[in-house]
Amino acid sequence: MRSKAPDLLPLFRSRHQADLLAWLYLHPGEEYTTSQLAVRVGVSLSTLHQEAQRLADAGLIKVRTVGRSRLFSAATEHRVAAPLTQLLLLTFGPQTVIAEAFADVRGIESVHIYGSWAARYTGVAGAAPGDVDVMVIGTPSRADVYAAADAAQERLGLQVNPTVRSTEQWASASDGLTAEVRSAPLVTIIDNSAEGEPP
Repeated sequence: MRSKAPDLLPLFRSRHQADLLAWLYLHPGEEYTTSQLAVRVGVSLSTLHQEAQRLADAGLIKVRTVGRSRLFSAATEHRVAAPLTQLLLLTFGPQTVIAEAFADVRGIESVHIYGSWAARYTGVAGAAPGDVDVMVIGTPSRADVYAAADAAQERLGLQVNPTVRSTEQWASASDGLTAEVRSAPLVTIIDNSAEGEPP
């Protein structure tokens, strides 16, 4: 079963389709297998194959067969590639861009997006987000956190607002901001606490 048209940009057929396009178009020139993309997008192999085939039939992604593997990449030569990339960057790009910007910041336990972007991404209707709120958990240098946020903001063209909380504060119900953030939509971008990888 496919998801409904995404609130971030309901031009797309589903959030899975938008996530797939965003990952490929924000990594131009890179090729990914069906299995890699299914894990990245969070769908079954059969669903990923169906979504990818529709996009390939439309000429928006390229498919190359190597042995038994099918490799997918963005069709960067397509005439809509540039405007499509910009649309994807502004709408579905934050989770990819922020994960990459914060990946090398030391002392991070986890990174989450909250606020209006997280709400739209998880299907809560409302106005298009004008910024991205980021919650950083751990003991990173604040200078490093702000540098990463600035790098993400420059690439996205959207204001990125980072907030840092210690592991103890994040676990505490008495921390007001933590309680507020946890009670609303939250999208986890990095989770080092469980030795996970960015989604």
